[in-house]
Amino acid sequence: MKFGISTFVNDESISPADLARAVEERGFVSLVVPEHTHIPASRETPYPGGGDLPPVYYRTLDPFVTLAAASAVTTKIQLFTGITLLIQRDPIITAKETATLDLISGGRLVFGVGAGWNLEEMRNHGTDPRARGALLDERIEAIKALWTGEPAEYHGKYVDFDPVFSRPKPVQQPHPPIYIGGASDVTVRRVIKHDAGWIANPFPVEVLTKTVAQMRDGAGRDVPLAMFGSPKDLDYWRACAALGFGQVALFLPTRPRDETLKLLDEYAAKVSDYERG
Repeated sequence: MKFGISTFVNDESISPADLARAVEERGFVSLVVPEHTHIPASRETPYPGGGDLPPVYYRTLDPFVTLAAASAVTTKIQLFTGITLLIQRDPIITAKETATLDLISGGRLVFGVGAGWNLEEMRNHGTDPRARGALLDERIEAIKALWTGEPAEYHGKYVDFDPVFSRPKPVQQPHPPIYIGGASDVTVRRVIKHDAGWIANPFPVEVLTKTVAQMRDGAGRDVPLAMFGSPKDLDYWRACAALGFGQVALFLPTRPRDETLKLLDEYAAKVSDYERG
């Protein structure tokens, strides 16, 4: 099992370029960043983590601009969206952005996607929360068509376009890996439907165990597994490794440069302890 770094990069934190360099220099395999286009000032949707919404959500940088900056100063780390809120994005534009990032990075994009939780945020983008699952499915399929077809077309209930030429194409073939977030039975079916991987939150081990078993049984295959926000807990890491996680991205608090570098040194030392057994 490999280790990446997941974090909210914002206008008060270490810069994307400095962060990416530091992540790669310390031997981590990925930089995983989330997405929130905005936070509605009047919000009734409860924060899934409980309590008040953490301040970092209000200042999050755009994930693709962040990862493009990271790409320019690194050569190895995966550039992982954890997760792209695809129900809030135009699929044709997103297909171009992701293919461009994969091209300029030399094939390092990992496309984590999901439906999100903030209902008011969705509505601001014209998305009916009741249809978000079906919309997510269609936009995944449409983007895959745009990545791989020449010309490409897609005809669904929510996404519909006649044959188009969309360039560039991704470097990775047939397309960049797709990981889907969530933990419901619907998520299990969606991972199977799209032949995707699963990007989990740091759920209790029993939840991970049940969900992974459901995905493998339903898919009849090994499902690629990754995690956003893993705690620094060696026993938890061992449990994830036993379940077959290919990587877990340790959660890095959003801090200024010097404090971030110190934390990354501590994380790298902890990983070394784990790897020594």
